[in-house]
Amino acid sequence: MNVEKQRSFYQRQQRQEGSESEGERGKGGYDERRFRDFVEDQIREAQERGVFDHLPGMGKPLQLDENPYAREKELAYHLLKSNGFAPQEIELAKEIRGELQQAEARLARLRERRQRLARRRVPPFPSEKRAFNAALAQALRDYEATLRELNRKILTLSLMVPPAMHMNMVDVDSKVQVFRESCPPFPL
Repeated sequence: MNVEKQRSFYQRQQRQEGSESEGERGKGGYDERRFRDFVEDQIREAQERGVFDHLPGMGKPLQLDENPYAREKELAYHLLKSNGFAPQEIELAKEIRGELQQAEARLARLRERRQRLARRRVPPFPSEKRAFNAALAQALRDYEATLRELNRKILTLSLMVPPAMHMNMVDVDSKVQVFRESCPPFPL
């Protein structure tokens, strides 16, 4: 069978020689295109025979540990990854997302508390209204301070990462206004 392959390769080579010019040949005096065709034929025939079917790691994800963007930080990134840590910019992005979710969850609990008080059969007592309004005012101050701190962290992150990883700044005033409208204080 190898003899047949070589024969078919040489026959193709002889047919193509008549139609090619010398400018298509590589520096070594051989035609690179013909060589690539020969290699591709060899690979295709090996695939048909099943030579590549039982290679180690088949069906498993590739281990692409090299990061072409890491440059001088590659060793540090490798050490962080192998010990279960992430680079500082990734940790900061996670921290920003986590703090924003926590702040939103606190406001959601406050909205739910207001709805429970408003839906009760017995209207809320003045002391409950005052306690809720005080908690609401404190939550609004904390929420605004948290959002401003998150914007500071987002700016820091934007200085550390390439533009594709930049996060949008939080519009503090509009978020606070939306919350005020969705959860107004009880009238006293």
